[in-house]
Amino acid sequence: MRRSTTRVAAGADLPPSAPAAAPAPAAPTGPSAEPAPGWSLRTEFPFELPRGYVDEAGTVHRDGVMRLSTARDELVPLRDVRVQENPAYLSVVLLGRVIVRLGTLAMVHDGIVENMFASDLAFLQDFYRQINAEGHTRAAVRCPHCAEPFEVELGGSRLGES
Repeated sequence: MRRSTTRVAAGADLPPSAPAAAPAPAAPTGPSAEPAPGWSLRTEFPFELPRGYVDEAGTVHRDGVMRLSTARDELVPLRDVRVQENPAYLSVVLLGRVIVRLGTLAMVHDGIVENMFASDLAFLQDFYRQINAEGHTRAAVRCPHCAEPFEVELGGSRLGES
């Protein structure tokens, strides 16, 4: 579905009969919004692995930083032959793209992710879902029959699925 709107550039001259455009909101609102005069989008999130990645020298790396995913991050791995042969490999390639730091490693890539312990991989998959879904993947709902409140999972079953 294609939507079209008329846009007026800021500072553009409007005819005298045209109404002035409403200013854009300064910052998002809601429980997860950070009310601040100079609001900026948070794009990197620190984490600590439950077990830690062990490199060739035996050093354990636990502290890291993951950045928000872009559409490109989710699309590029789909062209990877390993992902085409085994769709479960998508999460490994995707995490290799969005983890920007892990301990003292010079670079993080999918080869690092594929050699992590399964518990750390599961942690990172869940962390990815949380930060890319505005901090949560669950929603509070109420049963239409009995009015009892409960939570539902909104995230997809694998990374890259929402």
